This record gives sequence, structure tokens and C-alpha cells, in this order.
Amino acid sequence: MADNDRDNRPSPDALLAEAQKETRGRLKIFLGAAPGVGKTYAMLETAHERQREGVDVVIGVVETHGRKETERLVRDLPALPSRIVDYRGRPFQEMDLEAILARRPRIVLVDELAHTNVPGSRHIKRYQDVEDILTAGIDVYSTLNIQHLESLNDVIERIAGIKVRETLPDSVLATADEIEMIDLPPEDLLKRLAEGKVYVPEQARRAVSNFFSAGNLTALREMALRHAAERVDAQMLNYRRAHAISGPWPTRERIIVCIGDDTASARLVRTAKRVAERRSAPWMAVYVETSRHGGLDEPQKDRIAQTMRLAEQLGGETVTLQGEDVAAEVVAFARERNASQIVVGRPRRRAWWRLPAATSVTRRILAKSEDFDVLLVGGEDTERSPRTFETKAPEQAWTWTSYLIAAIGVAAATGLGFVIDLWLPVPNISVAFLVAVMLIAMRLGRGAAVFASVASFLSFNFFFTEPRFSFAISDSQNILTIVFFLIAAIIVSNLASRVQVQVDATKTSARRTANLYEFSRKIAAGATRDDVLWAVVHHVAATIRGKSLVLLPDEGRLSIAAGYPPEDELGDKDAGAADWTWANGRPSGRGSTTLPAADWLFLPLKTARGPIGVLGMQMAGQEQLTPEDSRLLETLADQAAVAIERTILVADVEAARLAAETDRLRSALLSSLSHDLRTPLVSILGAASSLINYGDALEAKDRRDLAGTIQDEAERLNRFVQNLLDMTKLGSGALKPNADWADLNDVVRAAVDRSGKLLKGRQIKVDIDAGMPLLRLDSILMEQVFFNLLDNACKYSPPGSQVTIWARTSKDLALIEVCDQGAGIPEADRERVFDMFYRVEATDKQTAGTGLGLAICRGIVEAHDGTIKAEPGLHGAGTCIVIHLPLGAPPTLDSNETAGV
Repeated sequence: MADNDRDNRPSPDALLAEAQKETRGRLKIFLGAAPGVGKTYAMLETAHERQREGVDVVIGVVETHGRKETERLVRDLPALPSRIVDYRGRPFQEMDLEAILARRPRIVLVDELAHTNVPGSRHIKRYQDVEDILTAGIDVYSTLNIQHLESLNDVIERIAGIKVRETLPDSVLATADEIEMIDLPPEDLLKRLAEGKVYVPEQARRAVSNFFSAGNLTALREMALRHAAERVDAQMLNYRRAHAISGPWPTRERIIVCIGDDTASARLVRTAKRVAERRSAPWMAVYVETSRHGGLDEPQKDRIAQTMRLAEQLGGETVTLQGEDVAAEVVAFARERNASQIVVGRPRRRAWWRLPAATSVTRRILAKSEDFDVLLVGGEDTERSPRTFETKAPEQAWTWTSYLIAAIGVAAATGLGFVIDLWLPVPNISVAFLVAVMLIAMRLGRGAAVFASVASFLSFNFFFTEPRFSFAISDSQNILTIVFFLIAAIIVSNLASRVQVQVDATKTSARRTANLYEFSRKIAAGATRDDVLWAVVHHVAATIRGKSLVLLPDEGRLSIAAGYPPEDELGDKDAGAADWTWANGRPSGRGSTTLPAADWLFLPLKTARGPIGVLGMQMAGQEQLTPEDSRLLETLADQAAVAIERTILVADVEAARLAAETDRLRSALLSSLSHDLRTPLVSILGAASSLINYGDALEAKDRRDLAGTIQDEAERLNRFVQNLLDMTKLGSGALKPNADWADLNDVVRAAVDRSGKLLKGRQIKVDIDAGMPLLRLDSILMEQVFFNLLDNACKYSPPGSQVTIWARTSKDLALIEVCDQGAGIPEADRERVFDMFYRVEATDKQTAGTGLGLAICRGIVEAHDGTIKAEPGLHGAGTCIVIHLPLGAPPTLDSNETAGV
């Protein structure tokens, strides 16, 4: 009953969490796979339902994106006015957090939880504003797309080819009190997109080509459903803990396999793996470490370690529990993890004379697990895992000297008994013998303690019971005293020796854990492969108090990658042993059963992908590894293999990225050369050929037109070559600004005059603050920047539209914008347009260009310690290239210099 009462009590963490929720607002997130599935619409409909129930609901911020159905729902709900934030000389609307906290509604609607606030707001991200609202005790309804989770950022980029800029930590979703999944099949979403219910037609066409493909939407939908299911499962577990519900709720299959020190454990693990794989369920291998663990022989300890390692290799989670009742610990753990099935081995036959307390673990689990399915795995696993290298036998826990010391201890207790006998009754003398037995048990072990118990019994009987100096007992009361003394002495000796075994096991476990922790910390801190290898060899050498090295494959053969102390080469015997370990994946060398004549012992470094190298070690002198050291080194080898594989994977990913980038640049360069060199050359050749062949027959006007064509195309070709040269100089660092104080108006006017032919048919508006101070810059290079920006604006904006150059000052920066009225740049491409040879795909036709203009602009601006980025134009129309340049204090002329002028 005590165990049941304990299981039915809520945990302290659950009680604390519930107490905190009492004063905190509740967060409900409407989660969707992609924009347009109806998250905001569902949130507004739910808000209307709560409003009809009499709940005070207000709108903090809701983005309708021009959707009529959404706008109709917004009109019927009270909304707090937005806060106007001035940024870069323009007003932006943001949610008014202060107004919400002052108004204190029951529920506030906050759309787009991952939104980034305009600089100047209280917080950088909107979810931080929501945290303040929840802390104030106000409930929040919000919306979120799955691609905005930080942990999925790289996955989304691989799937959709788009880098999501606005993200939030996964913990925000994990702390939500309620999640409502808004699901829409990809076919229906694409239909809504085509009907203009998600974006305006122009944006919809770009969305379909870039993000809204059936494959992308299906992958996003799967991730959203999976995260929602995991969150619901976590909420269910928290509910069970908070309400002290002991029984498991089998909402999801979870399998636990109970392993021991017998040879059948490997069979149990493989069976659990197959069962879990068929059911697509997570599974765990559990071992309960009792006080008898320290008394296991080395083969048994090895089997436990190898079984746990096998479970990890098969993809299971491994857990080690501490306790005396194996069955109770396993069942309690199964309840805690909400397991649905426990896998155990068939109980062995017990001798008829065994006590009921010796009932097998399997039978006790069956008796306690009425809430679980228990799978009994039959058969005896006859395969044994022989040690692949020899270890030093553990020292005997006791010798004949232990019994001699025990006898001396009993003699000392007898002498103390004579002293006690002078003042106290006979029964009190037994305390001296019990203390001696307990001390002997703690220091010398169980055997010596039992010997001391019997010796104390005889000594107590001979010297202190009547008649004295005889083993006969005349008083019946003394018979009970002496018998109970013997029983108490044996019990005390067993308890004391068991405690000592547990203490020794705890010390060993603590040393092993500390060693593994220190090793994990060192290899985790290694950024490169050399750092990891150095950490491995240094730690292994310190562990064995000898030498160590790591051999990795290089051009088809093993070579020494790192060693401590540094080692350049191995002898023939050692090299042969290392090659054998690499080829067969098993230990070899000194102390092993394979090639024992070698001076080094070699362990394979293996991961799930296969062998990656060999770990070598050499003990000092003729020492051999202890069994505990051998198991520790095997674990270190596994961790080292994973760490080395991590660095290899990082290098492979970087090499693949560089190769892909090289291929992209090569393709872009070939495309640019074929288009931007060939096109003007064809025009020049055609015009020149016409002049040569038909010059006399052509009128003067036609000849001028052909000559103008030659000039225009030659200038176009010259600009292309100049861009290539400038990009080459920027890449090599040869392009250095020759900075001097200059008037921005003069630089802009020079660029406008130079772009005269490009600006034909377009309006140019220059709006530079009259108080703009002189800027320290290279006038020629900055003129090239503005020329490239004007050229770019003309290419991507319709004839007759306006191109604006706007400049103001703000604190210590000059803010400059070059804006057009074209189709604009998609959000996903606004950063990539500054890459070499990258061009945004036009929606109607391919616009001529090399993809170098903006890359050159960024290189020149950054050389002036400035920044450049692309932003949407006013009301989302067109594109603004925004430049920030540092302001300085221009030199002033004193009166003498002015007079000289």
C-alpha cells in the first residue's frame, strides 16, 4: 500500500507547474503547415465564439493580407490601435504592448507569433511581447507556421530551398497550453492560392514557383502533424503527473526491455528492436543496478555493458536504474514513461527448496504489471561473448590475513568485554562484539565478518556466560541471549558488507562517470578533426597511464593521425595488428586473443555507418588492463568514433557545399558569358557587317543608327568586362577606396548623368536632404555603386515608372535609398541578390544581366564600412536598395586658410 500511495501522489515538479499556471495566462497556438491554411481565420472564429460567451476579447494585432473573409471577421471584434514606430524615416505599425497591459482583456489575439519587431520596440521578437502578456495573467491566441521553428530551419532550407529568416525557439511551442492544428491538403491550398485567397496574383505566381509546390507542402504538412502529435503526447504525460494518475494510458506504443547479467539479454534486445520496428514505436533497454552488482564476476559485467551497447547500436535508449527491487523499479519506470509493453525473458526453473522471496524477476513483473502487456521471450541464448583481449584479474577481496585480522578484532572485543563486565551486566558485553563484527564487515568483507560472528559467539559463550570458561550454558536466559547475539551478528555482518560493496560500486561508478564526462567535454569542445583527435589520444593515454594513438584511413591504408606522446610510425607487428583490427572490426594486439605478440593493443572505432579508424594503446611496463578499464576504454572508443565521425561529416558537408557553390558559379558564369558577351558581340558584328556591305547604299540616318548600335553594344560589353574586373579586384582585396570628403549630391548627379541613356523613358527623382554633410568616400567607386543601382532599377521596372534616390541623416549614419516601381524582389531572394551571378527569375521574360552589379555594390559599400540590403518599396511595390554609410566630422578651414583662398 505504501508504494501505491507514493505512486498516486503528484510529483513536486507537477505541483509547482500547476501553481505557476494559476497566476499565468494561457497560450493557445493555431499551428499550420504553410501560409494560407486558415490559421488566422480559425483564430478569429474561436474569438467570436468566446465573445458570444461573454468573454472580453480584443485584437492586439491581426494581419489580414487583403483576404476579404478575414477582414469581415476582424471588423466585428474590438481592436486596440497599433503603435507607430518611426524607422529609417518611415512610419511602421506595431502591436501596442503597453496598451494591452493597461487594458487587461481576458483574451488578446496576437497574429504571426514569429514576427520580428521594428527596431525601437520593447522586445526584438513578438513572442517576447506575448511572454509579457502571459505573465500579466492575460490569455493569448496566436498563430504559427511550422517553418518558423528554429530546430527546423536547416530542414526547411533543404526541402524548399528557402532560408526562413523569422524563427522562434522550439520552447515557445513546447510551453503552449493548447495547440490547435489547422490542416489543409496541399491540393486545396494550391487551389486557394490560384483563386487569389492567399496572395495577390503576382505574389501567388512567384509563390507557386518558389515555395508552394505539392512536394514542399506535403513535407511541411507531415512535420506540422508530427510536432503537434509529439506536443499532445507531452501534454498527456504532464497531465498524468499533475493528477497523480499511476496507470499508463496506451495512447502511443512504447516498449521497455528489461535486461540482466545472463546470456539471454542480447536476445531480448534484438526481440524488442524487431517488435518496436514493426510498430514504429520508441523503445528502451533498462538495467536495474542492485547491491549485488558489485559482486558480479567480470564476464557478467561485460555482458551487461555489451548488451547496453548493442541496444544503443540498434537505435534504442538505454537507462540504468538503482534499487533493490528490480521488478518494482522496472514497473515504476514503465508507468513514468507511459510504456505499453514490457519485454522480459522466460523465468528459469527454480529448485523446490528456494524460498518464496527468491521468486524470479519475471514472475514479480508479471504480478505487478496488470496495466501493461508483458512479452515473454523464450529460449536460452547460448551464444556467449568471449573477451577479445585479456584483462588483469581483480585482486581477491580477502585472504588468510583477513581472517587473522578478524581474529585479532574478536580478541580485542573480548578484552573490552572484560572491562565492561566490571560495571555492566553480561548482555551489554554483546555490543562490543557487534561493533567489532560491523567494523570487520566494512573493512574485510562478508567472509571475514561471518567468521568474526561465529568467533564472537564462541568467545562470548566461553568467557562471559555462566559457567564461565566453558561452552556449557546453565541459565536458560543466557541461551536466548547467546542465540540472538549470533543471529544479530550475522545480520549485521551481512548488512555492513553489503553497504561497503554498494559504497565501492558507487565510487567506481562515480570515477567512470567523471572520466566519461571529462572526455565528452573535451571532444565536444573540439571544433576541428585535429582538436578532437588530440583530445582522444591525450585522454586515453591519461586513463591507461601509457601511450595512445589514432589511425585513420588515408588513400587506402591506415596512417597515424594523432598520438600522445607523438608517434610517427609503428613496427611491422603492430602495423599488422592495426590492419587486422581495421579489416575485421575486432580488437587485436597485446593482451588480446589475436596477434598477442604486438606491443600495442588496438580497438576498432566504429559507428552506425561502419568503421572509421583504429584506436591504439600501450600500457606502461608489463601491466594489463583491469576489467573496469577495459569496459571504460570500449566506451571511450565508441564516443571517440562518434566525435571523429562528426568532424568527418562536417567536412563532407562543407566540401559538398563548396562543390555545389562552385558548380552554381560555373553555370552562372557560363550563362553570363554566353548571353552577355555573345549578345552585344552579335549586335556589333551585325551592324559592322551592314556598314561594310551596304554602307554606300545606306542613307546617312541609317548609318548613324548602325554606328549608334555599335557604340551602345560596345559600351554594354565594356560595362560587363569592367564588372568582371571590379569583382576580381574585390575578391582579391586589391580594390581599396581612395577615400576623401565628398558631397553626396555631386556623386549622385554624376551617376545620373552617366546613366542618361539607361534612364530614357523613366522619371528620375533625387531627394537628398539639404543639410546632408560631406561624406568620407571614394567618389569614383560610389559613383559606380549608384550607376549599378540605376542600371538595375531600369532593368526591373516598367518604362515610364519613377526611380527615386532618397538620402537623410540619422544619428551617426547616412541613410540612402534607391527605389524603383518594378515587380519587387521576393523575400527569400533579398539577401541572395547580392551574391555573385545570382539573378532573380523574371515572371514574364529573362532580363539581361550578369548578376554582378549588386555584388559589386555590396563589396564597395562594405569597403567604406557601410551596409547594403534590399527592402520592399512603399506598400510592398517595387524594391528599395538601402545603404547605410558612417558619418564623420569633415575638416573645417580656419580663418587664415579662408583668407588665403
